[in-house]
Amino acid sequence: MTKFSTVIMAAGKGTRMKSDLAKVLHRINGRPMVHYVIDRAREIGSRRIILIIGHQKEQVMKECDGLGVEFAVQEKQLGTGHAVQMTESFFDHSEEDVLVLSGDVPLLTSETLMRLIETHQSSAALATLLTANLDDPTGYGRVLRNERGEVSRIVEHKDANPDELKIKEINVGIYVFKSGPLFKTLRIVKNDNAQGEYYLPDVVKIYVDRGEKVVAQLAADFDETRGINTVDQLKEAEEILINR
Repeated sequence: MTKFSTVIMAAGKGTRMKSDLAKVLHRINGRPMVHYVIDRAREIGSRRIILIIGHQKEQVMKECDGLGVEFAVQEKQLGTGHAVQMTESFFDHSEEDVLVLSGDVPLLTSETLMRLIETHQSSAALATLLTANLDDPTGYGRVLRNERGEVSRIVEHKDANPDELKIKEINVGIYVFKSGPLFKTLRIVKNDNAQGEYYLPDVVKIYVDRGEKVVAQLAADFDETRGINTVDQLKEAEEILINR
């Protein structure tokens, strides 16, 4: 396996948690949820683990001290693409792969991440996304594949036509990229959307429009790809981890 590093997005506020605490510091079975994500990145052999921090950054640094992570700061919350851009200096002149995780997805397993990286490296794709099948995919971006099984488009729910809405395979927001092309492409991502933010999936769209190779790896279980956004979801995650 070729060398890779992991970038973990951990800058958000988590307003739906109804608390001032940085989202990734909410505890699951006594530990900040971001610790579980860092554990997975270490278990699968990441060369470096870079945490992107913003909201309550000092607190997040303190809670992650001693875990062997480095920090990149996103001062303004300008979207997922902008967040990853903050890590570019860590990858100067490097051709390694970058695994992009979210600090609020604590149920991921090492097996799923290893499969994702192996698929990426064996396919020689510029980007590989983790996907999941969902019985009711309402609200999620659908993954369209071409006749070779490669990704031909990601269509947001609100933009999907009736046929596309029948697709059950969704994009869960976890990716592996070749680092050089990723940072070059992030510079041309635009923020002409309602939020005025720079979105990481737009990199995938640019690749596909250019005819570059993008592939997808299906997760065995949607549950492990779920982001934790509410107190109820936090409790569900606790139960899943205890049952494991």
